[in-house]
Amino acid sequence: MPIRKLGHYSIRTGHLEESRRFYVEVMGFHEGYRPAFDFPGVWLYQGDDEADYGVVHLIGTAGGGDGLAEYLGERPDLAQGTGVVDHLAFLANDVEEFRERLAARSIDYRERTVPDLGLHQMFFEDPSGLTIEMNFPALEVETGTN
Repeated sequence: MPIRKLGHYSIRTGHLEESRRFYVEVMGFHEGYRPAFDFPGVWLYQGDDEADYGVVHLIGTAGGGDGLAEYLGERPDLAQGTGVVDHLAFLANDVEEFRERLAARSIDYRERTVPDLGLHQMFFEDPSGLTIEMNFPALEVETGTN
């Protein structure tokens, strides 16, 4: 059973609308089809193809009633942050445009270039405190071009 690729990641959040806006406006995903589950949530997709069931599944923890616990099981009250997952990483292009997206929303970020790997990284947090890493070609930063 070889694994082909990561299917999606899910985030339980008490900030569903704020998280939806973050993943649409900052990360560039779009909202798409989601089955009629008995708890609040949003499925977010990359591009126009919805065949892979989304990239990010946001799960609303506020006002979900018993549907969430019945479907996904009981969880202790989750604190903000990444828990046992340190961060999620994406590959992207156009570092300057992404800096502008973050600045326009007053999102703090940290940057560094990985020695010998050709990657320039940006780290920031989503509304639930999950750390996101964006990896851009280091040449974009070194030459100032995309």
